[in-house]
Amino acid sequence: MTRLLDWLDHRTGCRQLMHDALYEHIPGGARWRYTWGSTLVFAFFTQVVTGTILWMAYSPSTQTAWESVYYIQHEMTAGWLLRGVHHFMAYAMVVLMAIHFVQVVVDGAYRAPREINFWLGLILMQIVLAMALTGYLLPWDQKGYWATKVATSMISLVPGIGPALERLVVGGADYGHHTLTRFFALHAGVLPGLLSIFLALHVALFRRHGLTARQPLRGPDSTFWPEQILRDAVMCLGVLIVVLVLVLQNYPSADANLPLAAQLGAPLSAPANPAESYSAARPEAYFLFLFQTLKLLEAFPPLVGALVVPGIVMFSLFLMPFIGRWQLGHRFNVVWTFALLVGACVLTGMTYYADHNGKTPESQHYLAAVAEAEAQAARTIELAQSPAGIPPIGALAMVAHDAKTQGPKLFRQHCAACHSHFDPAKGDDLTQRIVTDTPSAANLWRFGSRAWVAGLLDPEAIVSDHYFGKTKFIDGEMVGFVKVNIGEEAGPLEGDELAAFRRKVEDVTYTIAAEAQLAYENAGEQSEAIAERVAAGRKILVDDLTCSSCHKFHENGELGSAPDLTGYASREWLRAFIGDPSHERFYRDTNDRMPAFAPGGDKGAARLTPEELELIVSWLRREWYEPASK
Repeated sequence: MTRLLDWLDHRTGCRQLMHDALYEHIPGGARWRYTWGSTLVFAFFTQVVTGTILWMAYSPSTQTAWESVYYIQHEMTAGWLLRGVHHFMAYAMVVLMAIHFVQVVVDGAYRAPREINFWLGLILMQIVLAMALTGYLLPWDQKGYWATKVATSMISLVPGIGPALERLVVGGADYGHHTLTRFFALHAGVLPGLLSIFLALHVALFRRHGLTARQPLRGPDSTFWPEQILRDAVMCLGVLIVVLVLVLQNYPSADANLPLAAQLGAPLSAPANPAESYSAARPEAYFLFLFQTLKLLEAFPPLVGALVVPGIVMFSLFLMPFIGRWQLGHRFNVVWTFALLVGACVLTGMTYYADHNGKTPESQHYLAAVAEAEAQAARTIELAQSPAGIPPIGALAMVAHDAKTQGPKLFRQHCAACHSHFDPAKGDDLTQRIVTDTPSAANLWRFGSRAWVAGLLDPEAIVSDHYFGKTKFIDGEMVGFVKVNIGEEAGPLEGDELAAFRRKVEDVTYTIAAEAQLAYENAGEQSEAIAERVAAGRKILVDDLTCSSCHKFHENGELGSAPDLTGYASREWLRAFIGDPSHERFYRDTNDRMPAFAPGGDKGAARLTPEELELIVSWLRREWYEPASK
C-alpha cells in the first residue's frame, strides 16, 4: 500500500494537496461560526447527488413530466424521501446562504484583498436563486406552473429587450414543452455547471487569502484538522437532520384516506392545466418577500417592484467593499445587512398572515383555493392509482374525464345560476358543495334518490327553496296534488292508520327512486326488501295516488303536461332532460326558463358537448371511481 501511495504521490502530489487542505491555518482556533460555508458546500453536494438520481427517473415533456414525478413520489422505492430531501435542501441552501452572507459582512471578510471573492459569493447567490426558480417548474403541476409563469412574466418588464428576452426564456409566445425543456436544461445542466465553476473560484480565492478572523483572537491558532472538521461535520449532520424532519413532518399519516407517500416529502399538486386558473399559486417561501414587495408597490409601475427595487438592493451589496473601507462604512454595511434580512422576514410574515388570517375576503378566497387545490391533488393521486391508471396521453386527460372533479366545474359554469348542490341537513364534501346566492330552481343534491323524492312528496318541503319554492311550479298542479292528497289526506289520520298511510307514501318514494338505479342508493340494504316496497309502491302510485293521470309511468298514462316518470333520474333520463327540458317527454310548453343544453333542443344550440353532458350526469348520479378503502 505504501509503494502504491508513493507512486500516486510522485505523479499527482496528492500528499501535499491533502496536507494543504487539512492543515490550513486558522487564526484564533476553530470556531462554530466558520462552519456555514462548509454547510453550503455540503448542501450543494447533496443536491447534486439527489438531483442526479431524480434525473434518471424524470422525463422532461409536458405530457410526461408530472407523470414521471408521480412515479418518483409514489412508485419508486424511497422516491418520496429522495425528492423530499432535494426539495427541502433547496430551502436549506437559501437559509444557509443568508447566514453565511451575514457572517461574511459582520466579520468584514469583504474588505481588501477579498473584494473579488465577495463578488463571486454574490454571483453564487444569484445562481442558487435561479436554480430554485427553474426547479419549481419541473414537476409541471398547477402550483409550479402558475407561480413560475408569474415570476418569468416579470422578464418582459426589462426596458427595450423585455418581450424578446421573455420569449427566449419561455421558448415561444406562451408556456409549453419548450419552456419545460429549457428550464430543465438550466436547472440540471447550465446553472449547476456555472455554480461549480464559480464555487471553485470562490474556494480558490478563499484559500489564497486565508480565513478572516474577528479581533481580538479568542485563543491560540490551530489548523483545519481535526477540530474545525469536526465542527463542520456536526453542522452538516445537523442540516441533514433538519431537512429529514421537514421531509417526515407529516408522519405518522394524518389522513388515512391518502397514501403515505402523498403526505411525506415534497408536495405535488394536480397536473398543470393552462386552461384552468389556479388561485392558490404562490412562490416558494424564500421568494415570498419579493411577492409582498410587488403588492406593497402596486401603486407604482410593475417595473419598480419587479426590477428597480431588487436591482438597487443588489447594487448596494456589490458596493459594500467600497463602503466598508472605513469603520463607519463597515458599521453601515452591518446595519444594512440586518435591515435587509429583517425586512425580508417581515415581508414574508406579512404575506403568510395576509393569506392565512381568514378574516379578509382575500384570505378566505385564498384558503378556499388551497383547500380545493389539495382536494384536486389528492383526487389526481387516487385516479393515478386506480386500476385504469394514467392513460398514455397523460394525466391531464385522466383528470379531464373524471366526473368527481369536472362535474362541479361544469355545474358552476352552466347550472349554478339557478340550482344549488348541497346537503341541507348536514355538512357535506366542500368540493361537491355549491350554494347559489339567489336560487331559482331546485337543489339537486342527490337528485333522484329516495331522500330527494321524499322531499318532493312532502307538503312542506316541496314549497321550500330546495324544490319548487322559487319556480313558477309553486302554484302548479304538483304542489296542489301533494298538499291535498298527502298533506291534507293525512291530517285526519292517527295511530296505525297514519303509520300505514305514511308507509304507502314511502313505498311510492321507493318506486320512483328505483327508476334511477343509483349505485349508492341500495348499498347495505336487502334487495328483496327493496323489491317488495318498489312493487307495492307501483300499485299505490297508479291506483291510489293516480299519478299516471298526469305522468307517464311505463305502460300507465300518456305523455302529458308533466315529466315522464319512466326511468326517472336514470342516466338516459337525465341526459335527455338536460339536453332538452321542453321535449314532449318532459315539460313541453310549461318549461320554467331552463334552456336546452344539447343539440336538437330549443334553437338547436348546444351549450354542452356530449362528453360534458355525460360528466354532469355522472356527477349528479355520483358515479365516479373511488378507492375500495372508501
